[in-house]
Amino acid sequence: MSGGPVGVALVGAGVISTQYLTALASFPDVAVLSVADLDLERARAQAEAFGVPSYGDLASALAVPEVEIVVNLTIPAAHAEVATAALRAGKHVYGEKPLALAPSDGAKILAEAQTRGLRVGSAPDTFLGAGLQSAARAVRSGLIGEPVSATAVTQGPGPESWHPSPEFLFQYGAGPLFDIGPYYLTALVALFGSVTRVAGTARQARAQRVIGSGPKAGTAFDVEVPTHVHALLDFASGPSASATFSFDASVPRRMIEITGTEGTLSLPDPNTFDGPLRVQAFGDQDWRDLPVEGSTAGRGLGVLDMARAIRGGGDHRASGELAQHVLELMATITESAEQHGFVELESGAPAVETLPADWDPVAATLA
Repeated sequence: MSGGPVGVALVGAGVISTQYLTALASFPDVAVLSVADLDLERARAQAEAFGVPSYGDLASALAVPEVEIVVNLTIPAAHAEVATAALRAGKHVYGEKPLALAPSDGAKILAEAQTRGLRVGSAPDTFLGAGLQSAARAVRSGLIGEPVSATAVTQGPGPESWHPSPEFLFQYGAGPLFDIGPYYLTALVALFGSVTRVAGTARQARAQRVIGSGPKAGTAFDVEVPTHVHALLDFASGPSASATFSFDASVPRRMIEITGTEGTLSLPDPNTFDGPLRVQAFGDQDWRDLPVEGSTAGRGLGVLDMARAIRGGGDHRASGELAQHVLELMATITESAEQHGFVELESGAPAVETLPADWDPVAATLA
């Protein structure tokens, strides 16, 4: 396609699709043309709710000639299969996290795309939101001096209390590390660049969990992955980080703090798109709020950034290469926990350029 809005098909009409469809419907530079799902009734309902002109299965979505980007919202176990099918149909792919279940599968997706001259993008794109973009600009301005270390924590009692079908979140490819970890790790890698080595520990508190809401409330299911993971990370650029990912804590915590030679920056929850953003300089007793500038439009910013890059050239920020590095990072944390020692990473992450503070997702730039 030579110009105009970029055609998009969503594959996977589950819970997260509503957030994507809500945001994408507000972006003039993309046009959602199809919704696909194994459950055709669910695909139909989402298509009708958001005024999408067609719905069906994966094959029908890939057959729409105006579709240029497939947004892959399937469960993690299907990410690689759906992404590969879309690439072989000549479509760019933007997928939910993680990029694939294993780094080897992620590498195959990237190789397939490179062979065909297509793009791969991946969630999370929360680091493109106003809060984390303002944090990146603050760090790069030297506000806290030279970054020395970071502390990241995401913990809580687990999603089985509120999610009506949480079983997949406790299966291989999920758990707190692979499900929630990408938000925190992507934020850190976007700020500091590649991780060179990690050390990890992991444990599982309970072998079974019980669904707490919805039609399956009271149903027990097996837990297949660690539910508490702690990691130490060394970045090639110099800083180190400590990160905790847990579904075993009674007290919820969501935080990233960056310590620099001149102060400490408190970042917003990286699973959100806004603030607050606070700083405490050395010698000060109190935190002060920093202005937060940018978009809070929600999930889909990465799709839009990719769409504009397809039309205008240049790199998109929520890239497959960034997601592959984060995937390898998570796999290496798991390997380290099993081996009880530091493990080095093989891949590197591309530098991620910050968005301009006035970057406007609801502007029509591709007419």
